[in-house]
Amino acid sequence: MGPPGPEGSGGVVPPRKYSEVMTRMARVVVIGDLMTDAVAHAMLPLARGSDTPASVTMHGGGSGANIAAWMAADGGDVAFIGRRGADIAGRNRDMELMGYGVDARLVMDPERPTGTCVVMVTHKGERTMLSDPGANAALSPDDLPHDLFVPGAHLHVSGYTLLSEGSRAAGLAAIDFARRANMTVSIDAASAAPLERTGAEPFLELSSGAVLLFVNAAQGKVLTGRDDPEAAARVLTAWYPHVVVKLGADGALFYANGRPPVRVPAPPVDRVVDSTGAGDAFIAGFIPAWLDKKPPGEALGSGCRLAAHALNLIGARPVL
Repeated sequence: MGPPGPEGSGGVVPPRKYSEVMTRMARVVVIGDLMTDAVAHAMLPLARGSDTPASVTMHGGGSGANIAAWMAADGGDVAFIGRRGADIAGRNRDMELMGYGVDARLVMDPERPTGTCVVMVTHKGERTMLSDPGANAALSPDDLPHDLFVPGAHLHVSGYTLLSEGSRAAGLAAIDFARRANMTVSIDAASAAPLERTGAEPFLELSSGAVLLFVNAAQGKVLTGRDDPEAAARVLTAWYPHVVVKLGADGALFYANGRPPVRVPAPPVDRVVDSTGAGDAFIAGFIPAWLDKKPPGEALGSGCRLAAHALNLIGARPVL
């Protein structure tokens, strides 16, 4: 489907012409979740059972959409496949993505609202999320634009798409389309709690065909039972040729079977404003460098650079 008109853009950069969107070939195709994030940033330690002063702001969100936004803002050529509601929030999210330069391929759901996530951020920058997937849960194989699945392109699948029973078929179909088109495929493990509910073995089976996996230490433990991130990465190379472990303040590591692991420290951050979206920003920085066959250390450094930038912002997206 083509992009909506300029009505209701709310000051976002005007969309490209329809012909430009339709003829532009995306080097990276992201399929995943699109959300509106209601971010409640606490000013003081949480007063359980009482009131805590906070600033509450609304932002575009969703792990898959965040990755696409960060990648486009950093100069990457990227398309995003997702589903939104026929509501003002959905229109705003659509226009925001195009404002970043994303080739947004969003199907409008006539019944379900645009997904919403309540993000509660402590005064130290730690976060807890309460998610209502909304239209994301209805993403189907019929929503996939076949013109994006071409040789030379790369597919990244948000783990949330495979962990949700409603959108799982779409994620599997995307991986199959990519395989038939000789595209490379990467996937992230989304979040430890839903990953644990689904189970390690089912996730490993669902994500079969990916050549690159992104996890953090908690997700790596869920999938392998190993506390040590390097040991977890070593185990995971039995399923994925390349594994990246995001280590937060300790940076990140890359492991390819048969090669010594590569570690890169995180750049210093004076103060963490909000960690929401930092992992998505890391993926957005890593993938283009990896596709350009940069050394693993350089690709890790590119990911850490964007992640550090995300830590200085409220919300999960770069500032337009």
